[in-house]
Amino acid sequence: MLISKGFSLDGYKAVLKDGSIMTGYINSIFYTVVGTFLSIAVTIMLAYPLSRSDLVGGKILMAMVTFTMLFAGGIIPTYILMRNLHLINSRLAMILPGMLGAYNVIIARTFFANSIPKELLEATKVDGLGNIAFIIKMVIPLSKSIIVVLALYYGVAIWNNWFSAYIYLHDVNKYPLQLILKEILFGNSTDMSASSGSSEEVGLDALSESIKYACIMLSCVPLWIAYPFLQKFFEKGVMIGSIKG
Repeated sequence: MLISKGFSLDGYKAVLKDGSIMTGYINSIFYTVVGTFLSIAVTIMLAYPLSRSDLVGGKILMAMVTFTMLFAGGIIPTYILMRNLHLINSRLAMILPGMLGAYNVIIARTFFANSIPKELLEATKVDGLGNIAFIIKMVIPLSKSIIVVLALYYGVAIWNNWFSAYIYLHDVNKYPLQLILKEILFGNSTDMSASSGSSEEVGLDALSESIKYACIMLSCVPLWIAYPFLQKFFEKGVMIGSIKG
């Protein structure tokens, strides 16, 4: 079972011939890059104030964030909300609903609370820096590791997100790669189930299997390329930003 019966790139050739694959790649890269950037920005803007002990109503706001981890609106109310906001079949439908993750907010908040000393804030206030300038000039440069952690968490989630596209998008030209690959895999499974066992159809079945695995590999390659460059920051950020006590 472990011995290969041959080597062939026919599956990759068949997949790459489909122009929708490149469209899906471009769409997924756009959703991932833009969505990750906005998600990190929003997460930092919420997590840093929550890490400050002088934030009025901070505990109440933190309880509201935690509440969203336990209870969600559900698919139907969310769809109605997206429809009322006129986001159906819009690219923003792939970015806005999952822009903020409560778990990521908690990780970032813990990191800021443990890694950004209050004395640093007091020193910058003496120099005349406001809160926004302090975040831009001091907090963000000192938080590269947690930013990488957030980028991986959000990036992987957005890259693998096909369900939102399945519900909210109707234009094929806006489909992400994962949804296009799902359509390819489903179509090949249907074709295989209709085979009757002739030698020609057996060859088609083998090609269909090759196409399936080629699709899986193509969807994983970008993350495999990115992870080694971010691994050292990822480990540090997870350990420092982990929940303690």
